[in-house]
Amino acid sequence: MSSKNKQPITPLRLVVAIIVVLVAGYFGIDLTESSDQDQAASPVQPSQTRSTPASESVPESQRALVELARQERSGQMVELRARVVKLLEDDNDGARHQRFLLAIDLEPSPTDSVLVAHNIDLAPRVPLSEGDVVRVYGQYEFNDRGGVLHWTHHDPGGRHAEGWIEHEGVVYD
Repeated sequence: MSSKNKQPITPLRLVVAIIVVLVAGYFGIDLTESSDQDQAASPVQPSQTRSTPASESVPESQRALVELARQERSGQMVELRARVVKLLEDDNDGARHQRFLLAIDLEPSPTDSVLVAHNIDLAPRVPLSEGDVVRVYGQYEFNDRGGVLHWTHHDPGGRHAEGWIEHEGVVYD
């Protein structure tokens, strides 16, 4: 291509390009040429076992999340260990998500629970029952109802920190 045919990069084009990349990253959209069908061709399976420190108390692992809720901050990856207090219906709008509430047992806390939205198009469903204790590593997003943990799965585009859920010694990512 000759230099006559190249369009100059204007500040507006640069801003638009940055916004597109940020929005794609936030929603986990893969902007590369690879096909999503490659991802869907094989069934999603749980990963290897992770060790859970027996000495870690449930409330102690929740301190980072509680501090983010107090500061009304979003976008941080956090790890916590918590009890499932309610199983919710799957969210089937767009990417499918398994949803459940985890108890926040640390006092004082601005919330008593956090919603987990686990993408079951990218990771296997976690076989949960109310009362189960799980370890979760995901991205916290503040809201006035206690917040949401998402990105609890691998990133097929390789651009986001990889989250997971551990239940009964099995990792679902």
